[in-house]
Amino acid sequence: MTFVRTPAPGARRRPSPARRRAALGAVATAVAAATLAVPLSTAWAAQPEARASGHGSRHGSGRVYADLQRGLDDIVHKDGVVGAQATLTDRAGRVSMTAGTAERGTDRPMPAQGYFRIGSNTKTFVATVMLQLVGEDKVRLDDTVDRWLPGVVDANGNDGRRITVRQLLQHTSGLPDYDESLHILEEEDFEKHRFDDYAPRDLVDLALRQKPLFEPGKGWSYSSTGYILAGMIIEKATGHRWSEEVRDRVIKPLGLTHTFSTGDRIGLPQPSARAYQQFKPGGPLIDSTELSMSWAGAAGDLVTTSNDLTRFWQALLGGRLLKPAQLTQMLTTVPAPEEHATVPSEAGLGIFRTPLSCGGSYWGHSGTTLGHVNVNGFVDKGRRGVVVMRSTNLATDDRDTRTDKLVDDVLCKIK
Repeated sequence: MTFVRTPAPGARRRPSPARRRAALGAVATAVAAATLAVPLSTAWAAQPEARASGHGSRHGSGRVYADLQRGLDDIVHKDGVVGAQATLTDRAGRVSMTAGTAERGTDRPMPAQGYFRIGSNTKTFVATVMLQLVGEDKVRLDDTVDRWLPGVVDANGNDGRRITVRQLLQHTSGLPDYDESLHILEEEDFEKHRFDDYAPRDLVDLALRQKPLFEPGKGWSYSSTGYILAGMIIEKATGHRWSEEVRDRVIKPLGLTHTFSTGDRIGLPQPSARAYQQFKPGGPLIDSTELSMSWAGAAGDLVTTSNDLTRFWQALLGGRLLKPAQLTQMLTTVPAPEEHATVPSEAGLGIFRTPLSCGGSYWGHSGTTLGHVNVNGFVDKGRRGVVVMRSTNLATDDRDTRTDKLVDDVLCKIK
């Protein structure tokens, strides 16, 4: 089957690139590796695992660490990002580093393991729980949405009787995204609506104001709406909220003590950096640290640190969270022709495979939200990888280019 992005006749226009960046945009695209030449400005901080293992490997870990540091400096000094942090895992262990500051106008250092909102990387956690339920015969990937949520998706040609759980997780449902109707994503409305509270059904109803983008299973289009519905299905199947199932099935078993769903929390615990959102190219950086994340829900409201996120990806790709059959289903991909991607990725269930400039590919799922960006990639069944987090979400069309290049460059050197 050929997957194309073809809006249905009469469908509303897709949100602008800047608007989607402010929401839960998620496909990290790798491009050719960059030459990083800015002087190193912030020393990396080795974690105990790295010190215990030493810094030498046959790929030269020390050189990779220095290149990653210079790359973070580039992101701050050349792109105008306030602060950035990264965690790299390779054969020598795990190392974290930072660049920039934790707050504009101050010299407060960027915390090496600060709390970040990870946006759409939340979807990988939700897909993992759904696939665990599939492995327990509590849900089937070919179940329809209407089987679990009768009548919830039934407006403007959107039909839950024809959309499956698999299609929700793989973005092949044709469901429009709800972000076009969110006032919080507009600069002029942000202050007024930053604390608005949404129930999951509210977000679904916003999406259903639009016509479907294509027939279910006949195309591909990134849709956070599908994951709001997935969260609702998890609750129906288990009797518990999606965030409780993620906590009990993923967070607690892995000992991710710095990972949680925001719930009613409007800020971030310490240590953390202030978050900044640029709504329009050339516009001001708006402090977006305090806001309600109810508009993200199961599509993107998790908070974590780069160490915790690294442990999650290692456990997932290493086969510790899913049975082999379900992990195979997660990693079975279709083309994902994201309209603003520079390199074509492939979509699994809550995960993406992206080509490396040096050959091969990596697994990951980036995430953006108001003020935060994270890009990550892992190879070798999760044994090696990198997580890059930024405390500034810029509105420029190329705002991901340098970060994506950095991930590509690092992975090519450690894979």
